[in-house]
Amino acid sequence: MSAPEADSAYSKTNPFPARIIENRVLNQPGSAKETRHFVVDISGSGLSYTAGDSLGVFPSNRPVEVAEVLEAIHASGGELVSPAMLKLETPITLREALSDRLALASPTPKLMKALAEKATDAAEKAKLDELLAPESKEVLRTYLEERHYIDVLQEFPKTRLSPQELVDQMRKLMPRLYSIASSPAVSPQGVHLTVAIVRYESNHRERVGVASTFMADRAIVSETPVPVFVSSSHFGLPEDHAERDVIMVGPGTGIAPFRAFVQERDAVGAKGRNWVYFGDQHAATDFLYEDEWKDYVAKGSVTKLDLAWSRDQEQKVYVQDKMRENAAEMWEWLQNGALFYVCGDAKRMAKDVDQALHDIAAEQGKMSVEDAAEWVKQLKKDKRYQRDVY
Repeated sequence: MSAPEADSAYSKTNPFPARIIENRVLNQPGSAKETRHFVVDISGSGLSYTAGDSLGVFPSNRPVEVAEVLEAIHASGGELVSPAMLKLETPITLREALSDRLALASPTPKLMKALAEKATDAAEKAKLDELLAPESKEVLRTYLEERHYIDVLQEFPKTRLSPQELVDQMRKLMPRLYSIASSPAVSPQGVHLTVAIVRYESNHRERVGVASTFMADRAIVSETPVPVFVSSSHFGLPEDHAERDVIMVGPGTGIAPFRAFVQERDAVGAKGRNWVYFGDQHAATDFLYEDEWKDYVAKGSVTKLDLAWSRDQEQKVYVQDKMRENAAEMWEWLQNGALFYVCGDAKRMAKDVDQALHDIAAEQGKMSVEDAAEWVKQLKKDKRYQRDVY
């Protein structure tokens, strides 16, 4: 189920200049993580959304990083450029291109080739040629993974690209999609997001997530507009969800759409039961929306809340472990028509949860591995098993 956007003039190609009206840290002091709750005001946009949809956010790069790149190529920022990949009708300033249109991370082999062609300094030329040698593909891949454009430009200071030559080697700054953490039945004009703020160090430099820190550090402070659009999703509740039981597995920021699902089901007085699995590092510091979940349990809107804290005991416990502990009851819910949803990390969590589901089907359904796989496949075909993983 996706929200119609026919009444809005705003879309991915024409994003709405929204405002962030709430920005708070969800973790408690002492947490190793920084997860924030944002409320994005879309009033006046004509945009609507459905529980399960995502909000697309177009970020801008940090001014300090833009300034470093300008300094590295000895540019003022006022130079006019027309990056080929943007297909612009008229040129824009270099500063605008670097601030709002182009990604400053993930330099490409194309950049290295452009530098090699322009290099006149013998030492820099030799290093570039060495990195670009056919036998150095893996070395080059690792080199580029550890660097942003500024690192490469500073490592080859005598090899200068013109503003136009530089932007032609860069990629578009793409929007980020965030699962919406609210239901329109509860907050139609304020879209809630649950965002992990990315900050780390690499190659002796402070790095940040472009979109997450744009929202966390700059958007609300300066009242900078946040260009947004609603991205409809395959991931969502069916029309008849009020009568159905729903199992939701969402550790970390994967809890976002399930907060929306439970809000929606609570608002419509759904008769079906809700079973929520949530996990993170520590119960004392990382229980996102703790009071809300406890309130839902107390009033019966959430029938079961299973929590997995990976660092609170010697042996790590994850959501898939909690699923296995509840195998018999989960199988009973599924046999009675429950819907099964997973949101969060694609690399490990989603695979481990999928394996646990296969194992539960084989064990509780007394099936062979092959039959369990067929059963899970049918669950997906029937849209009773949906994933939103990233």
